[in-house]
Amino acid sequence: RPIGGEGGATALVTEMKNLIQSVLILIAVLISGTSGAEEVVYAQVGDTVTLKCQADSYRYLYWKIDDTVIKDLAWINDLGGKHFITDEAWSNKLSFSGDSLVITNIQEANFGKFFCQMPSGPRLTSIKILQLSVSMTPRSPLLPGESLTLSCSVNTLGNKKPQVHWLNPQDKKENSLVNKRVTSQDTGKWTCVVTDGKNKKETRVSVTVVDLSPAPSDPKYTSKSKTLNIPCSFAPHVSWEHVKARDVQEIYWQFSPDPSSGLVSKDTQKLYFLNLNDSLWKNTGQHRELRPVQNLKNGDLSLSRKQGREEDRGNYVCNMKFKSGAILNRAVRVEVLQIISSPQTDLVSGQPLNLSCSLGHPLPSGLHVKWSPPPGSSLPALKSEHHPADVIIPEVGTGDGGKWECSLLQGKNQLTSAVITLKIEHRLSVWMLVIICSAAAIVILIVILVFILCRRRKRKMRHLRHRLCQCKKYVLTIS
Repeated sequence: RPIGGEGGATALVTEMKNLIQSVLILIAVLISGTSGAEEVVYAQVGDTVTLKCQADSYRYLYWKIDDTVIKDLAWINDLGGKHFITDEAWSNKLSFSGDSLVITNIQEANFGKFFCQMPSGPRLTSIKILQLSVSMTPRSPLLPGESLTLSCSVNTLGNKKPQVHWLNPQDKKENSLVNKRVTSQDTGKWTCVVTDGKNKKETRVSVTVVDLSPAPSDPKYTSKSKTLNIPCSFAPHVSWEHVKARDVQEIYWQFSPDPSSGLVSKDTQKLYFLNLNDSLWKNTGQHRELRPVQNLKNGDLSLSRKQGREEDRGNYVCNMKFKSGAILNRAVRVEVLQIISSPQTDLVSGQPLNLSCSLGHPLPSGLHVKWSPPPGSSLPALKSEHHPADVIIPEVGTGDGGKWECSLLQGKNQLTSAVITLKIEHRLSVWMLVIICSAAAIVILIVILVFILCRRRKRKMRHLRHRLCQCKKYVLTIS
C-alpha cells in the first residue's frame, strides 16, 4: 500500500504539471491573439502612414513585413539605437516616431502586412496596409455637359471587401464608380468613404465646373428714376484662371430690343466684347451708354447705367465661347416702367389729365401699381391696394402740380418706381383778361402820347433854331 500510494502521488504531480503547461500555453495564445489583433489601414500611393506598436517597454523592438517571406524592416532599442533596411524599395521611406514606424511616400511595393515584436516574443501588433485607389477623369476644370468619371476602389489582398461609396458636394451618397455629365451642382469636394466595421477612411477630390451664375428668374425692372443693372458673373467657385484654363475664345454681350422700346432697328445688337489680351471691354458703337463693371478678377461681367430708358426694353444675353465650340450664356429680361402724361406735362388749371403707368404692355398677373400723388392733388383717395394703371382727372388744379410717383409692386415688394413732374398754371378768368387787355391798351396809349409829345417838342425846337438864324443874318446885314 505505501508503494501504491507513492505511485499515485507521482501520477498526480505529473497531471498537475501538464495542466499548468496547458494553461500557460492557452494564456500565451490568448495574449498573442488579443495583443496581435490585426488592424487595417487604407492609404493611397504617396501618402504617409504611421504604424503604432502596442509595447509598454522593450530593450529591442523589431518591425517586420510578412511578405512571401518575413523580412526585417527596422529595429530600435531603449538606448536610442536604430537601424533600417537598405533595400531600394524602402530607401529614404522609413523613420521612427517613438516606437511607431513611419512610412513616407508609400508606393505600390510598400503595401502589405506589417507587425512588431520583441526578440523571440509573440507579435505585439499586426497591421495590414491596403492600397486605396482614387481617380478622376478628366481633370478639372470642366465645362457643363462634359463627362466625368470618379473611381474609388481598394486592393483587399484577400481581406473582406469594405463598403465603398462617394459623397457628392451636397453630401448625397453615390456609387463607388461615378460616371455622369456634369453641371455646376457637381462643383466642390467629392468624398470617397471606405468603411470596414469601426474602421473608416475618407479621401477628398475637388471638382470645378466652369459656369456662369444663374440668371435671375424674373425680369430686371427699372425706370428713368432708377439705376439699371444687368447682372452676369462667373459662378462663385470659378476664377478667371479657371476660365482661361479652358481656352475661352470670346466673351460678349448681345441685345434684342422689344417692339415697345422705340428703337428703329429690332435686330440683335452686339454691345461689348472682352479683349482677352488685356482683359478690357471694347464697345461696338451700339452700347447706348451702358458700362461694363471693370471687376473681372471677381468674375463680374455686369452692365450698368445710372438711369433706365425706354429703349432699354428687351433681352440681354451674356455669352462665353470656348475654342472647343461650347458656349455658355445667360439671358436677362429688362422691363422699363414709364409714366405717360396726356396731353402733356405743362398744363393749365381746368384742363383734363390722363396719367398712364405701364411697362409698354399690359401688366403680368401678380404685379400691380400704386400711385403717390402730390399732397395737394384733387385726385380722390385710392383706398384699395391695387390702384388702376390709368389715372383720369377731368379738371386739374394747381394742387395737382408736382411729383407723381408710380410704384410697381409684387405683393408688398416694390420692384421699381417711376416719377413724373407736372407743371400746372392758373387759368385766366374773363375779368383777368379784361384787366390785362385794359392795362395793355393804357400802356399803348401812353406810348403813343409820349411819341406825339416828343414829335411836337422836336418841331418847336427846329422852329426856334430857324428864327434865331434869321435874326443873326439881319444883324450882320445892318452892321
